[in-house]
Amino acid sequence: MSEIHGLAVYAAGAQLLPYKYDAGELGAYEVEVRITHCGVCHSDIHLIDNDWGLSRYPFIPGHEIVGTITAIGSAVRGFTRGDRVGIGWQADSCGICEWCRQGDEHLCASSQPTCVGRNGGYADSVRVNSRFAIPVPEVLESENVAPLLCGGITVYSPLRNHGARPSSRIGIIGIGGLGHIGLQFARAFGAEVTAFSTSKTKEAEARKLGAHNFVNTRETNALKKLAGSFDILLSTVNADHDWQGYVNALRPKGTLCIVGASPSPLQIQPFSLIGGQRAIAGSPTGSPSDLREMLDVAARHNVKTISERFPMAQANEAVAKVKKRQVRYRAVLTN
Repeated sequence: MSEIHGLAVYAAGAQLLPYKYDAGELGAYEVEVRITHCGVCHSDIHLIDNDWGLSRYPFIPGHEIVGTITAIGSAVRGFTRGDRVGIGWQADSCGICEWCRQGDEHLCASSQPTCVGRNGGYADSVRVNSRFAIPVPEVLESENVAPLLCGGITVYSPLRNHGARPSSRIGIIGIGGLGHIGLQFARAFGAEVTAFSTSKTKEAEARKLGAHNFVNTRETNALKKLAGSFDILLSTVNADHDWQGYVNALRPKGTLCIVGASPSPLQIQPFSLIGGQRAIAGSPTGSPSDLREMLDVAARHNVKTISERFPMAQANEAVAKVKKRQVRYRAVLTN
C-alpha cells in the first residue's frame, strides 16, 4: 500500500489544500514516479474551476510531470528504478481499439487523462500505465521538459502531422505559453517562420525564439497583405481573431490548425476553403510515440521553454499568476 501526499482542490475555484490518498496496490502495468517538477498548465485552471464540467472533487491537478521511477509493476518491461520520465495529459488508454493499435492512443475513446477522475502531479508521487511514462533525454533539464509534456506536444504534433518541412512557410499565431514553443519547433523543422502577435513589444523575443518575420496583427491590413502566403498557420490563442483573414493568408492546400479555443464560433466563407483546397483543423496533444519524438527533437535542436519556478508549497501563488496571465511563459512547481 502506498500513501501519496499532494495539494488538492476541494470545490470548484477553491484554493489548493493538503490532501493525501491511498494509491492501493501497484498495478501490473503501472509505474510509480516520484515527482520533481510539474508544470502549471491553463488546462489545470479549467479543471480547478470546473469550466469543462469534468472535475470531481477533491482532486490533485497537474499533468506536466517529470520525476524518477520508484516502483515498477510486475508486467512492466524496459524501465528500472531511478529512470527519469515525463508524463503528460494522458495516463492510460484501452490498448486494444483501432486508435491504440495504430499508435494514436491520445484518440482512444477510453483515454484516461492524468488528472481527470484521478489525482495528478501537484504531489510527491503519481502512478500511470508505463506506456505513458516517457524517458527523458539526459541533456534536457527537468524544468524545461515539464511544460513540453502538454504545451510542447500541443504545438509539435500539428506541425509534424500537417507536414512541416524545410520548404514550408509556417505562421505561429500568439506568442505566449504555447506560441513561444511553437516558434522553436517550426524553426527546428527548417521552415520559414512568421510570428503573429497583437503585441509589438514581443517582436525581438519572437525573432530570438526562431521567427524570421513578425506581424503586428493590430496594424490595419497586416493580414490582407499576406494573402496566399502560408502552408501552415498554427493558432495558439484563446481569443477571437480575424479567422477569415487567416484562411485567406493560406497558400493552396494550406491548413489553419487551431490548438487554442476561441470563445466564439469561427465564421468562414466556404468558397475560401473550396477554391484553394484549404483546410481548417484542430489538434489535441499527442501519442506516447509523438512525445518521445518531440523530446528527442527538443534535445537535438535545443528547444527550451521559458518558465518561472515555484516551490510546490506555493502552488496557489503559481495558479493565481497563471490565471492572471502574469507568468512568462510557463509556471513550473518543484519538489
